[in-house]
Amino acid sequence: MSIPALRELRRIFPDAHIALHTRSWADGLFRDTSFIDELITFDSNRWKIRDIYNNSQFLKEDQFDLAVLFPNSFESAITTFITRIPRRIGYNKDVRGLLLTDPIAVPEWKNRKHEVYYYLSLVSEVEKRVLGRDTVSAALPNAALEISDERKQEARQFLDSSGADLSRPMIALGPGSTNSRAKRWPAERFSALAGRLVRELNADVIVMGSTAEADVTAAVTAGSAHRLIDLTGKTDIGEAAAILSVVDLMISNDMGLAHIA
Repeated sequence: MSIPALRELRRIFPDAHIALHTRSWADGLFRDTSFIDELITFDSNRWKIRDIYNNSQFLKEDQFDLAVLFPNSFESAITTFITRIPRRIGYNKDVRGLLLTDPIAVPEWKNRKHEVYYYLSLVSEVEKRVLGRDTVSAALPNAALEISDERKQEARQFLDSSGADLSRPMIALGPGSTNSRAKRWPAERFSALAGRLVRELNADVIVMGSTAEADVTAAVTAGSAHRLIDLTGKTDIGEAAAILSVVDLMISNDMGLAHIA
């Protein structure tokens, strides 16, 4: 949901060195992207104070001129404050305005528009305040993720070694869901659908999800009369993104893989 805003940040600062400071699990999503120059990743631990101190000390080394805070967290604001980044722009939430040089009011429309516009609006404010112009507000969101040819080839090899026939249509199913079981289409419906896809389209059906969703993916594969390729818990997010870049179709509940697809 932040990708369109990151693309616009690159467009308005074409010659800047743009680093994305994010948790390490996101590395696989942004590894091949053209809109950032550097990935600075970290693993969160139980002691937030240690995270803040370690990140601030690490970020000081690069002497950044501007920090754009996409997260609404107090932690992100105090980290950039301690780092002494000269310009710190973010939404004024959770009493963190005092830590920002440019606290931005949360748009009154926030709950009525898609989340991509929330981040785009922040970059629009960056453009107004730093460059004195506004072109971002007219931008159409581009949420495309780039996956290198090398990673696509590795994904095809992984699918081949997992039993997929690369000459047939490849269709991914995502029977898990984000946060709530109530949001799931029933497993037996996915099983029935998988059967139709195999019979009518001669497709190889790939079931995907995290280890936390193993119960529902197991129910889908067990309920199918046809062989399904179950990759649940066998990929990290970067590998999953590469696989989704080479399949023909994904049918999914509300889950992270749906956004990536």
